[in-house]
Amino acid sequence: MDTDREVGPAEGPPPLVRIRGLDKYYGATQVLHSVDLDVTAGEVVAIIGPSGSGKSTLCRCVNRLETATAGTITLDGVPLPTEGRELSRLRAEVGMVFQSFNLFAHLTVVQNLMLAPVKVRGISLEDARERAYRLLERVGLADKAYAYPRQLSGGQKQRVAIARALAMEPKVLLFDEPTSALDPEMVQEVLAVMTELARDGMTMIVVTHEMGFARQVADRVVFMDDGRILRIAPPAEFFASPGHPRAECFLSSLPAQ
Repeated sequence: MDTDREVGPAEGPPPLVRIRGLDKYYGATQVLHSVDLDVTAGEVVAIIGPSGSGKSTLCRCVNRLETATAGTITLDGVPLPTEGRELSRLRAEVGMVFQSFNLFAHLTVVQNLMLAPVKVRGISLEDARERAYRLLERVGLADKAYAYPRQLSGGQKQRVAIARALAMEPKVLLFDEPTSALDPEMVQEVLAVMTELARDGMTMIVVTHEMGFARQVADRVVFMDDGRILRIAPPAEFFASPGHPRAECFLSSLPAQ
């Protein structure tokens, strides 16, 4: 196989996430073109590329927030369900962290973390509360358990959103530009939490414009443009030799990081 189109690591266990031939249309506009990608358990994959290249759409297809027009996605060897209870179970296995936090404004931080484990996983309130406290400690926000989202900074909200996703004990975490809505001084506190998750072995698919994170934390970099994957490579290889004219143009247009 052409190394620029290598969908997964050359050796190792079967992929946790397998994407094959994924197409996505909005009306007559095709935004994903025959996308193939494998992600193994414990791997961090950074998806980069210019705005409008299909990165977020691909990420959202992995947990069915968007429905692909064609192609297949499997999680742990099982095809993604399309609706009903099985879809709810899928979203418990595939956590999602958005640009805009999506916290429930009327709930405290600890209530935000407890809600889904109780409603979807069916765990007890006591166990959900204990898990929530443990995760808030992990992201450095134990003292904010009874604050409301309006009382938090952007960086704190995003760390709560990460803890909320972790509360479901997902098999894989998806990040859709998690730092793009943050003031610059808040970016590093969120990236630090994500880096720690990577070190702990969390499987992560990260749509990002943070090239430092992609370079230092990701196991592989996926470059997309115009709805296509044009290059997949380890970070050191990709940043030293982008390997595609569009990737070279993209990197040359970025400020130094």
